[in-house]
Amino acid sequence: NLLGEGGKMESIYNKMDKQLIFKIDEDIDECCVQKIRRRLDNEIERYMPKETIFDFSRVTFMDSAGIGLLIGRYKLINMIGGNVKIANINTSVRKIFEMSGILRIMPEVKNKNIQKMHQRGPSPLVLYSNNILLYFLNGLS
Repeated sequence: NLLGEGGKMESIYNKMDKQLIFKIDEDIDECCVQKIRRRLDNEIERYMPKETIFDFSRVTFMDSAGIGLLIGRYKLINMIGGNVKIANINTSVRKIFEMSGILRIMPEVKNKNIQKMHQRGPSPLVLYSNNILLYFLNGLS
């Protein structure tokens, strides 16, 4: 398991658009936030994306540690000149985002925009790095 008991995270980088998508496949709470933070920071520092999207389609629960995690990544990405968006949030996670004000600083991307990127498909090169599956879309230069 990539992030611990039952947890996984997929990182998808689109070189042409300098877009990094994190598909988090587990609930985000105090127990796992340190592992997730290290993975996110490694990928953000590696690619220096202009746009980062956090895909919450498989996250059913998040506590205040998850909010802190997102705000920290928001600050890091803003420092390097990028922007942050969120996608595919369910009702319970949306309530937490609304109460915390996350939706005021991180706009929500609708699911079809995320799907467009996946429809392009990965290049023939698929690499494994830091135990996170990376797809290089649009090839390498």
